[in-house]
Amino acid sequence: MGVRGPVAVAVGAVAGCVGLLVVDPNGPSSLWPPCPLFALTGIQCPACGSTRMVHALLHGDFVAAWHLNAVMLVAGLPLLAWLWLRWFRAARRSEPTPRLSSKVGVPVVALAATWMLVRNLVA
Repeated sequence: MGVRGPVAVAVGAVAGCVGLLVVDPNGPSSLWPPCPLFALTGIQCPACGSTRMVHALLHGDFVAAWHLNAVMLVAGLPLLAWLWLRWFRAARRSEPTPRLSSKVGVPVVALAATWMLVRNLVA
């Protein structure tokens, strides 16, 4: 299989970014779907605003990106990049896909839960 998996994910991410360059997710008639949890309950999940955050980043609006989802901007995107790089490196070397250790997973879950509580209680 080699690097096909990580490359396919990268191509999908680039395609999504191209879509976000062309279609604004902020409008009520946007083609981008809303967060299902928010649409059903009004509760913001830890990733709520990430699509709009990426749209803002792609258009050079770092302030708007920060306001839409600061934790995803500062912690989520670097974490996703690091995980993808680990996966790609392992695939290139024909090694098994690296697992996420509890040293990383537990703080990520704790940060996500804390962010979800804070953003829903403060907002």
